[in-house]
Amino acid sequence: MANAPKGQAAAGAGAVGLRLLACLLGLFFLFNAVDKIAWLGDSSVLAARLAGWLEHAPPATRRYIETVAMPGVPLFARLVPIAEAATGAALVLGFWTRLAATMALLMVANFHVARGFIYDPAFLIDGTGLPVLGGLLALAIGGSRLPVSVSR
Repeated sequence: MANAPKGQAAAGAGAVGLRLLACLLGLFFLFNAVDKIAWLGDSSVLAARLAGWLEHAPPATRRYIETVAMPGVPLFARLVPIAEAATGAALVLGFWTRLAATMALLMVANFHVARGFIYDPAFLIDGTGLPVLGGLLALAIGGSRLPVSVSR
């Protein structure tokens, strides 16, 4: 890179930065999946969490929890930890990074909507809010052909 034009060097550094971001967000999702392993055998854990969120939910969130999330608890309790593990592994390995980041972005946004947190000003300073969504959006847009990736 020392002899490369400035534009190529900057593009290479940007790709390395996105690759590091993918690895770190991948680890975030892998550890979140490990934290939810109990959901695979007991969907009541997720049902209790949703019931807690329902107590203080704004009307739109309440409607979402009651009509989509609660009826889907048996499926979501199994799907969420598996999806978090799969997207985490894909991001760490650099396998279909853009697709994995897009799916993770939708999953994280869904959780924030279900929590009603996306409507709270505290969302703007929470570490699992804008930083995660922003990082995933950056990977969804520019996460192809990154260095040290299984798929390019």
